[in-house]
Amino acid sequence: MYSKDSTTAKLMTSCIVRETCSVIWEEMRELYMPRPNRELWMNSAKRFEDRWNFPHCIGALDGKHIVIQAPPNTGSEFHSYKGTFSVVLLALVDADHRFLAVDIGAFGSNSDGGIFANSQLGKALQADTLDVPPPSHLRSAPELGPLPHVIVADEAFPMKPYLLRPYPGRHLQEDLRIFNYRLSRARRIVENCFGILTQRWRVYCRRIQVCPEVVDSIIKATCILHNFLHSAEGDQNPDDDEPGEEVGESILAPIRNLRGNRASAEALRVRDAFHQYFNSPAGQVPWQYAHVRRGLAS
Repeated sequence: MYSKDSTTAKLMTSCIVRETCSVIWEEMRELYMPRPNRELWMNSAKRFEDRWNFPHCIGALDGKHIVIQAPPNTGSEFHSYKGTFSVVLLALVDADHRFLAVDIGAFGSNSDGGIFANSQLGKALQADTLDVPPPSHLRSAPELGPLPHVIVADEAFPMKPYLLRPYPGRHLQEDLRIFNYRLSRARRIVENCFGILTQRWRVYCRRIQVCPEVVDSIIKATCILHNFLHSAEGDQNPDDDEPGEEVGESILAPIRNLRGNRASAEALRVRDAFHQYFNSPAGQVPWQYAHVRRGLAS
């Protein structure tokens, strides 16, 4: 009798959680995570330039594996490289720790290199259906020509004209390390956002023991509530003298670095243009050289 009652209670709880989270998402997303439009992208780019000294940046992108209970009769679909079962949360974040867009539900067993390409967010960016502003000149460096508005990411993502990742390698010339530092400094905002999310919602601190559909609803609800609380409380992570250090610590497993990515000539040109800008008098920040040289000395 106890076992039957316990199972019934778990099923009812799961249904209540799913319905509640679905209502939160449907009722709040229009206000707290609207579909991006050109005005939103331009505002995001201005904030990245003002706060993180990265012009033409419209968002920071990253993905994490969310550990779940093994669903019945699913084989290895959700089995991740960490040896656990998971779904993947892809998040695009603005300069102030808000989620601009989330893409949830890729199987943990998917190759990490294909997660972004197969996501709705990745497909929309590739098809240019998100009303991203067209290429334009940097105000302080018109000699570089028109440059696209870009998203910053790490090595887990493919190089695209609209998606910048670091120069690869450990022993790079100083100018390349400068670019990597400036990109990392802007990209850290998404790592910070995941850290805040896991600190605020303790459901992420352990395996989530509901079916994948309910997991998706929980993740979407927590992301919307994160934005809601941000709007109510403001950004609780003010700039430092040398901003860009991680805030909090995410316990979520990252998606793995993408090896052997073949970038197009245009993608390489765009990255090289930003590299040139960050190493020029117009684009440098006072502390960048001390930062990369300190890294060598340590």
